[in-house]
Amino acid sequence: MSHFQANSLTPDPERRARIIPILDAALDAVNPENAVSHVFRRAGDDLWVGDKRYRLDDYQRIFVLAFGKAAAPMAQAVVHGLGARLDGGLVITKYGHAPQDAHALTPLQIIEAGHPEPDAMGATAAQRASELIRNATADDLLITLISGGGSALFTLPAPGISLNDLQQTTALLLSCGATINEMNTVRKHLSQVKGGQLARLAAPATIINLILSDVVGSPVDVIASGLTAPDSSTWRDAWRILTYHNLIERLPTSVRQRLQAGLQSNLPDTPKPGDPIFDNVQTIIVGDNAIAAEAAQVAAENQGFNAAILSTFIQGEAREVAQVLVGLGREVAVHKRPLSPPACLILGGETTVTLHGHGKGGRNQEMALAAGLGLSQAPDSDPIVIVALATDGTDGPTDAAGGIADANSAKRGEKAGLNIQHFLEENNAYPYLKATNDLLISGPTRTNVNDLYLIFIFDANKNLP
Repeated sequence: MSHFQANSLTPDPERRARIIPILDAALDAVNPENAVSHVFRRAGDDLWVGDKRYRLDDYQRIFVLAFGKAAAPMAQAVVHGLGARLDGGLVITKYGHAPQDAHALTPLQIIEAGHPEPDAMGATAAQRASELIRNATADDLLITLISGGGSALFTLPAPGISLNDLQQTTALLLSCGATINEMNTVRKHLSQVKGGQLARLAAPATIINLILSDVVGSPVDVIASGLTAPDSSTWRDAWRILTYHNLIERLPTSVRQRLQAGLQSNLPDTPKPGDPIFDNVQTIIVGDNAIAAEAAQVAAENQGFNAAILSTFIQGEAREVAQVLVGLGREVAVHKRPLSPPACLILGGETTVTLHGHGKGGRNQEMALAAGLGLSQAPDSDPIVIVALATDGTDGPTDAAGGIADANSAKRGEKAGLNIQHFLEENNAYPYLKATNDLLISGPTRTNVNDLYLIFIFDANKNLP
């Protein structure tokens, strides 16, 4: 069964019927429950996590903290594996991402909270989680299950900073085009739990971290703001980022004062590599963008495409990256390189959007809209279709997972009385793509491994592959 609604097959059903199964295969490959199960196995009184063995009899209590958009299915694998040996814990996920049958995660409690901006429920959940582990001992085992969105969902502001102040700061970072790495560097220094501070709270307990990565390159100190990982960033790094984006004077007073106190060494920094609190911490990346891209490549080849992965490290402004994708598609269409049509070029990563207008959309929708404009201006682009997909199924504050673009994207808009250039200038991709049936709608996929960009180049002189 496809993840995508039927309207994803219009207005070019023959081509899109070849594309959608490839997207489905990529999402299926990073199913969170399966990803955890591959590395988490119980054999009697032994628990194997990767190649490391834990004797369950050595622990008095075993707790789970799962946070992120994929928290529920990741927790499901641990509940299945440990059964009655599990003493309790929390699952903190985005609104609409909890399982329909909450009893399936017993004895864990499920809390839904806000994303991408943190809200009161996220702060309440983080407070309860910190209270749960604050009194942990060396006889306790804590299993943390981390996925994309965890930084916003697991929010516990530092003393003196209100939730409203943190929300304002997050909104400023989102609107200026800050990367996820930059955002998390700042958030670590405004939190009681981020940047390794959760591990500090749980010490001396043993910690197992299983991570579904949503950050380019999968740096563990950046994913969900590195709650249980040593933090290489500093107060100065946070200040430099905010200065670069011209945000210092726009920050809430409490945030600016805290950062200044840190710069003056009046506050301790986050725990760094080599700190003994990390001696009993094991971390495994159970899924990432590369796995999804590899599955897309295999599925594309099975569909008859010549397929290649070009990079899973794509970053930059969405509309600018879109023009690169258009250029790559044209290279195949015109010069038959690096592959001959029918071809599928696969890329992954995470772009950003600097807001200039007041529209509705997300980075993948903006990329699809910009690609549609670029393809409409290229005389040789008829065989090219470009897809931009958020693997979590929610691109920006919308119900769309991304969008599809082809040479007729602008013409479809014109027929509906819409000017594609105007909508791009207003960062208003969602209503345009909705009107032209170019939105990808999947609903929450309950996974999150960055974004995928696929360039399909059909052979204009032959039947579909």
